[in-house]
Amino acid sequence: MSDLLGEMVGCLEAGKLVPYLGPGIWRSEEGVEAPFPVGGESLSESLARRVAVPGRVRGNLSAAAQYIESHRHRKTLRKLLLETFSVPTPTLCLHDRLAGLPHLPLIVDVWYDGALRAALASRKDWGEIQGVSQAEHPGSWTRAYRSDGAEAPIEDAAQWATILYKPLGSVSPAGNFVISDSDYVEVLTEIDIQTPIPPVIQARRRESRFLFLGCRFSTQTERTYARQILKRSSDRHWAVLPAELSRNEERFLQELRIERIPLSLHDLCEGLFRPFQPAAGELS
Repeated sequence: MSDLLGEMVGCLEAGKLVPYLGPGIWRSEEGVEAPFPVGGESLSESLARRVAVPGRVRGNLSAAAQYIESHRHRKTLRKLLLETFSVPTPTLCLHDRLAGLPHLPLIVDVWYDGALRAALASRKDWGEIQGVSQAEHPGSWTRAYRSDGAEAPIEDAAQWATILYKPLGSVSPAGNFVISDSDYVEVLTEIDIQTPIPPVIQARRRESRFLFLGCRFSTQTERTYARQILKRSSDRHWAVLPAELSRNEERFLQELRIERIPLSLHDLCEGLFRPFQPAAGELS
């Protein structure tokens, strides 16, 4: 295990490790409870409690979101999502540790909360790229935002020390959400040729190894996004995953050469980030 952690630390020091965060990270820290739904099924149920949707789509997030968009308008769907995620949100230890790393060119986060943006707030050398809905931004795939939340040209991202990439959007700073069936149809039609993924993201992932934290690959959409974001990166990656996986997930890990790590997320973070913590004499 020390060899594995040493290899990861080496990747971090070289700027060649990309954390890929899913909503499951919110179930990993004792004493911290997310103030919003974590995972597609729980978010779908949350939406269905406020807007009646047919039972056949109640547990399917993209289908439930599509029903609301089609029958109550996109503005209603966006309003519900803003209400859901615009709440006081703690940062996890993981967020704070990632924000303090000196050589982290790229972080991928595939949930809609703004916790990692909050953790990075004390820094000025980073920015965020978010996926956007074609329904709200026709002809556009992404928007870029500086550390202060102001929108920036996507070309500016090449100068940022760290890019936070939110391919499904985020509540902050502008309330972008890729969530409904029609949103995914637009993206998935083009993602195989990489059009929705900005060139700067493609450049920063090159030869990098991804570390999946709090992710599942149980749906085709989850697997497709991960596969396409990893394209032309390294040929070996890591993941912290629960004991029980579906057959599709097992095949996916084998296909992309993702090695399961036999550690809890807490223990992994303690071992992985310890070399980058300042010594007691360096604390101000």
